[in-house]
Amino acid sequence: MSGKNVTVIGAGSFGTALAMVLDQAGNQVQIWAREEEIANRINEDHKNPSYLNDIELPDSIVAYNNIEQCLQSQDMVVFATPSHTLREVAEKIKPCLDGHEILVTVAKGIENDTFKTMSQVLIEVMEGTTFEDNIGVLYGPSHAEEVGQLKPTTVVAAAYSTRTAKIIQETFLTPMFRVYVNNDVIGVEIGGSVKNIMAIAAGIVDGAELGDNAKAALITRGLHEMKRMGQLLGAHSDTFSGLTGMGDLIVTCTSSHSRNRSVGFRIGQGEKLDDIVNSMNMVAEGVKTTKSVRDWAEKNHVEMPITQAVYSILFENMDPRDALYKLMTRDPKDEIVM
Repeated sequence: MSGKNVTVIGAGSFGTALAMVLDQAGNQVQIWAREEEIANRINEDHKNPSYLNDIELPDSIVAYNNIEQCLQSQDMVVFATPSHTLREVAEKIKPCLDGHEILVTVAKGIENDTFKTMSQVLIEVMEGTTFEDNIGVLYGPSHAEEVGQLKPTTVVAAAYSTRTAKIIQETFLTPMFRVYVNNDVIGVEIGGSVKNIMAIAAGIVDGAELGDNAKAALITRGLHEMKRMGQLLGAHSDTFSGLTGMGDLIVTCTSSHSRNRSVGFRIGQGEKLDDIVNSMNMVAEGVKTTKSVRDWAEKNHVEMPITQAVYSILFENMDPRDALYKLMTRDPKDEIVM
């Protein structure tokens, strides 16, 4: 397959790492940076001064601060912006598209109030320009720090058409970046988003020194919550046993690279959410996703006790130990309901 012209929207840690992967896969890569200084440094020094500063970027990657300049005759546009900014950024980009481009989002989250996944946000915003069949996602256990170092990583391409999913697969595929195809878009997105809530919970457990037994239970029952939500939205059960379910859940709940786990850890040690968020250079997607998923569950009368516990800790100032006690003293239940 010949290389494609690909623009990555967002020069954060993951956007920068994916630009490297796309370049290694033989594509012509451009990256849009919101800050002009970052674009200049990428072009002049071949480093991103704010994210992954220890990694040297190929000089073939060209950065722009102007969106229109980096969207000339593109085959694929990759959205690597925070999930809560995706709608706004997509609206700015829409006039620059002619509809033939494959649109891929790697942002993980559920939009507040609308409860839409990121691909659903793109479908809504791009109506009249880009067909649903040209929209897909790329999710999986893939911390930017390791992707940028070209360490072995496996992810999933999911799209509303098999053709588009395979194009995404082929465009990103390298010897160290393996891409699987899955046609269960909603399952992939729910898994990749809800796991961030569970990572905050896992960090709280670690920060409060509640023990490995508690964390193992949390991860396992967290997977159950993720699956319950996904199936009610039409996802396939098997998806949650795969890379964007169990795989992403494991790495995000246990890795020192996980921003969501880090937020939870600091809360478990007694810090306040606002202080933590204000001190971070990067976005922890799970904070906003916790609100979305909790509100969705409440509206639809779906039991998601871990999500509710994380919400109570983040937004209602519940003490983590009190939240754990409340979880542990719920009415006894069967583990698996057939």
